[in-house]
Amino acid sequence: MRTKSNILYSTFIGLAVEIANSSQRNLVGMKGRVVDETKNLIIIEKEDGKEAKLQKVACVFRFTLDDGKTIDIEGKSIAFRPHERPKKV
Repeated sequence: MRTKSNILYSTFIGLAVEIANSSQRNLVGMKGRVVDETKNLIIIEKEDGKEAKLQKVACVFRFTLDDGKTIDIEGKSIAFRPHERPKKV
């Protein structure tokens, strides 16, 4: 179960996400579900079924956790490969 205390050490795939802030203003408010993650990108499936590739360093992500709570995470703090993130945060 992903919680606020362990979210940075787990995978984001499957979580609901919303763009809380971004240097690209047209992305703010975009919602979807994380389908993949790379070192620099989070790929989400939007509500209309289309995929969007979002640069981590350009966004603040609002994830909805398994318990229904939300947490905002700045993209530049998670700009690592998913399997390397536990060692670096």
